[in-house]
Amino acid sequence: MSVDSDTGSRRDGDASRATQAYTPTMPIHERDAWREQYFRDVECPPDLHIPTDDDDAYRMNPRHCWIYNKLLIAHSQGLDCGLHDVPPRHYPVFCKPIINLQGMGIDSGVLRNAGEFYAHCRPGRFWTRLLTGDHVSTDIAVVAGRTNWYRHTHGIPAVGGTFDYWIIQATAKHDLERYLGRWIHRFLPDYTGMLNIETIGGRIIELHLRFADQWPDLYGAGWLEAMVRLYRQGDWRYEDRDRVDGFSVVLFGPHARTYTHPTPDKLAAYRAAPRISSVQITFSDDCAASAHSMPPGGFRLAVINSRDYAAAERLRDTIAQDFDVVTRQSGGDRARSLPAPAPVEAAG
Repeated sequence: MSVDSDTGSRRDGDASRATQAYTPTMPIHERDAWREQYFRDVECPPDLHIPTDDDDAYRMNPRHCWIYNKLLIAHSQGLDCGLHDVPPRHYPVFCKPIINLQGMGIDSGVLRNAGEFYAHCRPGRFWTRLLTGDHVSTDIAVVAGRTNWYRHTHGIPAVGGTFDYWIIQATAKHDLERYLGRWIHRFLPDYTGMLNIETIGGRIIELHLRFADQWPDLYGAGWLEAMVRLYRQGDWRYEDRDRVDGFSVVLFGPHARTYTHPTPDKLAAYRAAPRISSVQITFSDDCAASAHSMPPGGFRLAVINSRDYAAAERLRDTIAQDFDVVTRQSGGDRARSLPAPAPVEAAG
């Protein structure tokens, strides 16, 4: 069974949350300390609770948490699918847990024949049609089952379930938006809040009752305030005037190493680099590397957000030198001439 990781499921996407106890420190519930920088200064009433993590979103939304059942999502779209004890008629198929709130493609992958099916599709998992095409992560503002705002992100895969970078696209995807809008109106008619939906080839592979917290700084001035208003007052007001492409560039290092956080002065220098929106150092210094959830292809060290791909890549190279790792990802002009995505489903 070959395993491919997701994103933005957990963002990712690309999650690396240490497995440790969590106590919210602000009304926007952020479990990753390196992402609290986006929310500290946003005015939010103390009695309003906004999730950025699937554990919290599941708990806070008992009426709508059924959407985390990926078998139901496949059925709702008429996709060929079945439980572990009903083998498919044709291969390859994709196998994954029915519910997985941790992301990272846990126990997921392509099954190419009956032998792999019986070896890997165990109780608690299901199989579904292997989708091909663009893998897109979409944040959506929803008011009473009606979609009011979309932002699409396209991940450029690297090796072993990692992503080289994400493009937060300025352009609309009208066909995809029509499909998602109809699905939301039919199945979530009374939901108000943010949704993150992952699709491959225009079909939903998973949903999240939250937004993607890896790049909210790239959505534009006033977006976070509009998001808080959505949860507080149940309406959406955001003009989205400065919509341009953004880039979330990721640095991975090898597993089986010990990494140390940069000093505060060094981190401040990274964040002050020209045309850089934000820098995340994406691991906990006080936890063992093995306590972090990481894809097999590498240990995620940093995320650099910018509206200038070249600036983000330059800073990634600098940070890589400071961590003494080699960047497999470096690629010059790729942001200007994007490759076609690999025709294989990412795990959910």
